Amino acid sequence: MSQRQHLSAEARRERTVETVVALCGEEDPATLTTGRIAQRMGVTQGALFRHFASKDAIWEAVVAWVAERVMGRVGAAADGVEDPLVALEAVFLAHVAFIAEHPGVPRLLMGQLQHPRPTPASRLVKELLARYRLLLVGLLEEAQRRGRLRPGLELDAVAAQFIGCLQGLMLQSLITDDVAGIVDRAPAAFDLYQHSIRADIGGGA
Repeated sequence: MSQRQHLSAEARRERTVETVVALCGEEDPATLTTGRIAQRMGVTQGALFRHFASKDAIWEAVVAWVAERVMGRVGAAADGVEDPLVALEAVFLAHVAFIAEHPGVPRLLMGQLQHPRPTPASRLVKELLARYRLLLVGLLEEAQRRGRLRPGLELDAVAAQFIGCLQGLMLQSLITDDVAGIVDRAPAAFDLYQHSIRADIGGGA
């Protein structure tokens, strides 16, 4: 009986997180209230706080949910791909596909990074970016070892440029209110990125 109750509580927490992610695709996360979350779920705020100690705890769970799925998605995309640059493109496109499926995620993460004070959620966003950067640098180091990159590149800067390219696509999608269109724009954006780093097609080749 207690096990069923525990599983039921976990399911309700998961549903809350998914509701917040969906609402962030429709509304400004900065103005999203627990009342609005409860209303969308068809529950009272009291019921919401039976599973979360505070609003900060809700945001922490949401960012943890996003981080787990983003890293799982991009890790799976790169896994088993022999060519590190092909793996890099697979990571890029997998991340873009995730954003298209969850259009509230860019607003959510950017909102947490802009928070005026450190929070558990904002710390998790920074941890996610650090883990993501490690994945990228690992692929770039392998590409460099194989002579696939232009000589003299600073790999941390190349990884930052990769993330910046993704962020540019996200920002463009928010400005145009067309997050789904990010999938169509992604291949051309990655093509421009790889032209700046690859030894065989880079600017100095």
